[in-house]
Amino acid sequence: MSKQFSDTVRPGYDEQRSGWRVIKMVLPYLWPKGNWEIRTRVVLALLSLFIAKTLGVAAPLLQAQAVDELSSNGFSDFMLGAVGLTVAYGVVRVLTNAFQQLRDVIFAKVGQRALRQMALETFNHIHRLSLRYHLTRKTGGLSRVIERGVKGVDFLLRLSLFSIIPLIFELVLVASILFWKLDDARYVGIIMFTIFIYIWFTFKVTEWRVKLRRDMNEHDTDANQKAIDSLLNFETVKYFGAENREALRYDKAMSEYEKFALKTSYSLAFLNFGQALLITMALVSVMILAAIGVQNGDLSIGDFVLVNAYMIQITMPLNFLGTVYREIRQALVDMRVLFDLLQEQAEVIDAPDAVHLAVSGGNVSLEAVDFAYDPERQILRNVSIEVEAGKTVAIVGPSGSGKSTIGRLLFRFYDVTNGALRVDGQDVRKVTQTSLHRSIGMVPQDTVLFNDTIYYNIAYGRDGASESQIHQAARDAQIHDFIISLPEGYQSVVGERGLKLSGGEKQRVGIARTLLKDPPILLLDEATSALDSETEQEIQGALEKVGQGRTVIIIAHRLSTVAHADRIYVLENGVVVEQGNHVSLLAKKGRYQSLWSLQRAKSAA
Repeated sequence: MSKQFSDTVRPGYDEQRSGWRVIKMVLPYLWPKGNWEIRTRVVLALLSLFIAKTLGVAAPLLQAQAVDELSSNGFSDFMLGAVGLTVAYGVVRVLTNAFQQLRDVIFAKVGQRALRQMALETFNHIHRLSLRYHLTRKTGGLSRVIERGVKGVDFLLRLSLFSIIPLIFELVLVASILFWKLDDARYVGIIMFTIFIYIWFTFKVTEWRVKLRRDMNEHDTDANQKAIDSLLNFETVKYFGAENREALRYDKAMSEYEKFALKTSYSLAFLNFGQALLITMALVSVMILAAIGVQNGDLSIGDFVLVNAYMIQITMPLNFLGTVYREIRQALVDMRVLFDLLQEQAEVIDAPDAVHLAVSGGNVSLEAVDFAYDPERQILRNVSIEVEAGKTVAIVGPSGSGKSTIGRLLFRFYDVTNGALRVDGQDVRKVTQTSLHRSIGMVPQDTVLFNDTIYYNIAYGRDGASESQIHQAARDAQIHDFIISLPEGYQSVVGERGLKLSGGEKQRVGIARTLLKDPPILLLDEATSALDSETEQEIQGALEKVGQGRTVIIIAHRLSTVAHADRIYVLENGVVVEQGNHVSLLAKKGRYQSLWSLQRAKSAA
C-alpha cells in the first residue's frame, strides 16, 4: 500500500543526512549537465554578487575618510576632497544596488527553469504512478506537498547562493578591514564572539521553531484536505444537510492549526528579541571601545563612524539569519517529502523489451487468471475468458464478483498474479502501456469530465482532431442536437467533474469522446447502470452503434443490457460459474437464470 506523505519526521530519521541527500538532488538543477547557458548564468550571478558585496564593504571606508576630511579641516580648502569622497560614496552605493539587481536578473532564469523542470517532473511522475497509489492518495494533501516542494527548490537555490555564502564572505571582509584599519584584535574578537553566540542562539531557537512549523504545516495540510474533500462532495453535504457538521470538522482542523500558528508567532517574537539584545550588546561594546580610542587619540572620528557603519552593515543580514535558516530547514523538509514522492515506485512499468501492441483483429483472452489486490483477499480465481475479434462479450455477476477488476487488468492498471491476459496473442505485460491504452476505449459507469468546454472534453478522445470530426462523434453519440441548443454551444463549460450536465448527457459526451478515439477494443463498465430506464434505452442504442465493427466487452450488473451479447460469462466470487449466450444460459436454469428472474421480478414490482 502506498504511503501517505506528510511533514512529520519518521522514527529514526536522520534529518542531517537527509538534508545533504536533498541538496545533492537539487544540485543538478543548479548546475545542469551540458547546459552551458544555465551554468554561465550561475557564474555571472555569483560574480555580480561578490562585486556587490565588495563595493558594499568599500562604501563605509569612503564615508569614514570624508568624515576625517571634514573633522580635521572643517569647511576650508579641503572641502572639495570631502565632497568628492561623499560623491564617490554615493556612486558606490548605487553600484552596489545595481549589481544586486543584476544578480537577480541573471539568476531569475536559473530559478524559474528549476521550478518548471521540477514541477513537470513531479507532474509526469504522478501520472506514471499506479492506480493503487491514486486510490489511496489525499488530493488536498498531495497538492500541498507538490506546491511546497517545488517552491522549496527555487527558495533553496536563492537562499544558499545569495544569503549564506555572501554573508560569510562579507563577515570575512569586514573583520579583515577592521583588523587592518584599527590594528586592534579586540574589535574582531567581540564581533566574532557575538556572531558565534548569535548563530548558536538563532539555530537553537530555530530548531524549536522548525518543529512547531512542521506541526503547523501538518495541520494546515489536514485542514486543506478536509476543505477540498468537502467541496468535492458538495452535493452529498447538501443531501444530508451536513453543512454545520462539515464546518465543525473544518474548524476543528483549523483550531489545531491556529494553536501551532500562535506558538510559531510567539517563538518568533522571542527569537527577534534575543537577536536584537545580542546585536545591541555587541554594537554598544564595540562603539564604547571606539569612543575610548577616539578620546585617547588612537582613532579618528572617521574610524568611529567606520566601526558603527560596519556593525550596522553586518547586523542587517544577521537579523535575517534565523528566517533564512528556518526557511532553508523548512525547504529541505518540504523537498525531502517531494523527493520521497518522486522516489515512489510505480507498481506497473513497461518491460525493458516492451514493444508496441499490434492489434490485428482485437481478440482478448484471459488465461487461467488469478488476481488479488491484497494477498489475503483473492478477487479472481482461475478465470478464463475468450473474446473473439469483432464479437460482443458480456461479463455479469453480483456486486463484488470481480467484474470491474477484469477491466482494470485489461488496461493494465494492475498485473495478474497468475495466468496471462492477451490481446491478439500478445501478453499485455510485454507491450508498452501507451500502445495498450491507445487500443482500448472505455465508457465507465460515471463519466468524469474536465472542468472545461464540451468541445474540449470530446476532443480529448484524439489529440489533433478536426472540428468536423468532433461534431461527427457528437452526432454518432446522439448529443450534437443538445449541444447546439445550449447558449454557448460546444463552448459551454461543463463544471467540476461535469456536474452541470445530467447523467445521460455526461455519458453521451463520454461516448462521443470514445468514438473520436476510434479504438479497436471497447470496454463498457456498467455504462448505463446509473441511468433511468428511458435514458438507458437511448444510451444503449448509442452504445450498440459505437460497438459496430469492434471487439466489445460489457461489464454489467443489469442483465437486460447484455441479452444481445454473443457470449455471456457469469462471475461469482471471482470464479466463472457459467458461460453461453442469453438463450442457452436461461435454458440451463442455473445462476444466470436465477439472476434474470430476480431482476425481472424487481422490474415488474
